[in-house]
Amino acid sequence: MKNIINNKIFGYGMVLVTGILLGWLIFKSAPETHVDHDHDHDHETTDETTYTCSMHPQIRQNEPGDCPLCGMDLIPVVGGSGSDNVNPLELEMSVEAMALANVVTRKVEMASPEKEISLTGKISLNEQNLATITANFPGRIDKLYIDFTGQEVRKGQKLATVYSPELVTAQQELIEAAKFREVNQGLYMAAREKLRLWKITDIQIDEIENSGAVLTGFDVYADRSGVVLRRAVALGDFIGKGSVLFEIADLSHVWVLLDAYESDLPLLRNGQKVDFTVSALPGKIFTSSIAFIDPFINPATRTASVRAEINNPQKLLKPEMFVQGTIRANFPVSAKSLVIPATALLWTGKRSVVYVKVAEAESPTFEMREIVMGPALGDYYIVESGLTEGEEIVVNGAFSIDAAAQLAGKPSMMNPGGGTMNSGHQHGTSSGNTHEEGHSVKEQRVVSKPEKLSLTNEGKSALQSLFTSYMGWKDALANDQFEVAVKQAGVMKVNANKITANLFAERDREAWTKYLSALRSSLEHVAHWSDIEQSRKSFQATSAILVEMSEYVQPLEKPLYVQHCPMADNNKGADWLSLEREIRNPYFGSSMLTCGEVTKEFK
Repeated sequence: MKNIINNKIFGYGMVLVTGILLGWLIFKSAPETHVDHDHDHDHETTDETTYTCSMHPQIRQNEPGDCPLCGMDLIPVVGGSGSDNVNPLELEMSVEAMALANVVTRKVEMASPEKEISLTGKISLNEQNLATITANFPGRIDKLYIDFTGQEVRKGQKLATVYSPELVTAQQELIEAAKFREVNQGLYMAAREKLRLWKITDIQIDEIENSGAVLTGFDVYADRSGVVLRRAVALGDFIGKGSVLFEIADLSHVWVLLDAYESDLPLLRNGQKVDFTVSALPGKIFTSSIAFIDPFINPATRTASVRAEINNPQKLLKPEMFVQGTIRANFPVSAKSLVIPATALLWTGKRSVVYVKVAEAESPTFEMREIVMGPALGDYYIVESGLTEGEEIVVNGAFSIDAAAQLAGKPSMMNPGGGTMNSGHQHGTSSGNTHEEGHSVKEQRVVSKPEKLSLTNEGKSALQSLFTSYMGWKDALANDQFEVAVKQAGVMKVNANKITANLFAERDREAWTKYLSALRSSLEHVAHWSDIEQSRKSFQATSAILVEMSEYVQPLEKPLYVQHCPMADNNKGADWLSLEREIRNPYFGSSMLTCGEVTKEFK
């Protein structure tokens, strides 16, 4: 019995010892496992890429995507890879960051300064080829051989026959005077001269005198070939001497009248080549040259008329056809100049900045460079100083590189001294709408959009043309007129391409560059629309830009009304601008013409 008890005690003791040993082993290994876990976690955190928004640097998240505030693509935050750079103006980027920012570079080249000027206008009659047929004597239209306006006639063709009592009397006087010609030569010559003053030819006068018969009707003939532009009389009408009977226009040679803005006039001269197209003949390009530049400015449009002339033997070009013309004008400089794309340039009011790729760097590195700009060449600019031929500059993605430099505390477009602009930008997160984050958003918006944009006279004139063509587009959509909508949108596209940021005050050029870029993008596919719904989709995007622009500038002398349709864009709602309070819905046309409401007024 005693042995059994001892065995049990021994067994319990062994179990207890085993349990203590196992517990010691377990708790001893747990810290090691925890340390390894922390080490792995720290390793993952170190390798993790943080993404931010170039417009709202307070947004931070651990994966690529869109900014929750503005919808722009997020870019990687540049880490310490560039800390070894001696030059503080240089920024080193990873290949992934360059790909996400869609960075494109291009070498600076020398070129002859040339600007492509886009003009709009119309086909017009050649005023030198107009003929007016008038009555040489009073009478009545006895016969009419021209039945309608637009009828083609040939030179010498009979147009009408006129019966004139005064002419009958004058013929009788001639016949009587001819009988006493030997006795009274003066009376005879006076009778002949009277008929001659009424444009009766000597041959006709001789026939009347020799036959002794009075003609009761005299024919009216065409002075030139062409088409009847106007028929001013009808059969049986009584006319006086000098009355207009017909107007005839020769359409084998026509004028092309183009409107040129004041800023383009110094670059235009007689003899320059003009290429133009008409919407009625897609794909066909006509070529002419400038024959005349109007010395007066139209006070309503602030443009001058530029005239070109062109032969039109097949009558393809018809008066009042809409024309889109292009002139490549050379600047008045003798040597070639450095030229860069407008997309490469960042404006800061008084400073012009580009990013130059560092050639000798092992990884993609870009240096911020201030340059001095010359005149604009459409989508290009002349560089006065700051760059040399052959240097490689960023032509796409420069704004993203500048934002990355700003986030890295380096000198940037908006912060030339370097350092972070707002502490909230570095510590905000994409989740949690803290007070600090909201304050940072407000500061960023003030930087990118001033409370009011100033307008120069040239800028105001250009914007007036832009808004006018937009209103024509809106009315065409409201009336379900697809072809008119295409035409008006095309006019707006041309007007948008004419506007350059240098038409505006320097402090606002950055904002105008963004607006103009967005407008041109929304109007890019005007020529490819196949139906009115595609036009309405582009109109919605364009309207959103103009509504936002109107918050900061109002180029028109009339009030602008922001109108809203809650059912547009698949019931998401869409806005548009109008000059009248009355609702005429461009998104639905006649099916729901009055659907919508006025939500805002710009005075």
